[in-house]
Amino acid sequence: MGKKQSNSTDEFVKGLWRDNPVFIQMLGLCPALAVSNTAINALAMGAATTFVLVMAGLSVSLLRNFIPREARIVSYICIIATFVTCVDYAIMAISIELHRALGAFIALIVVNCLILGRSEAFASKNRPALAVMDGLGMGAGFTAALFFIGVMREVLGSGTLFGVDLFPGGFQTWTVMVLPSGGFFAMAIWLLLVNRIRQYQAEAEKRAGEQEAAS
Repeated sequence: MGKKQSNSTDEFVKGLWRDNPVFIQMLGLCPALAVSNTAINALAMGAATTFVLVMAGLSVSLLRNFIPREARIVSYICIIATFVTCVDYAIMAISIELHRALGAFIALIVVNCLILGRSEAFASKNRPALAVMDGLGMGAGFTAALFFIGVMREVLGSGTLFGVDLFPGGFQTWTVMVLPSGGFFAMAIWLLLVNRIRQYQAEAEKRAGEQEAAS
């Protein structure tokens, strides 16, 4: 029982940092750059993608023994499209303004390589519990990455966070950050920070290993 719990925890944690879909695997970059001009848009897209990841992973895992190998990709896309449609209508019912802000990128979740990749590489080979934890972890990592990018772009580009003014009236906003090119700038900065942290961790682990071997 403890081993199963440990495995489930590992599947969740890996998506947050070690195998983060945006900062490490570089997956799902289209929505990460296109709709992350505000923190609320980033969170909404992250939540929508997480829901689809979890439900698609659970469905594929439950049906993995019934889906013909020759038709697995088509079957996965149909499953994903079903849950994307549910998300699309749910967002429309909650907020028309948010639905308009996210635009066509809600429907494009269907072709998000992150979701199809996790369905093919993981959910189709593992039991439902692990598939759910994998979807939650990858979704949480994807949402966190979009949120960090969105916060940077909104704060620098609009001087606000969740629509609340953060600076005095004389603050000069960086208009480029709310434009499409701003997504690339924010992404580059966060990738630099993440890579530096990972390098520091690798060096620390190497030093710890050398000290342990010496002792």
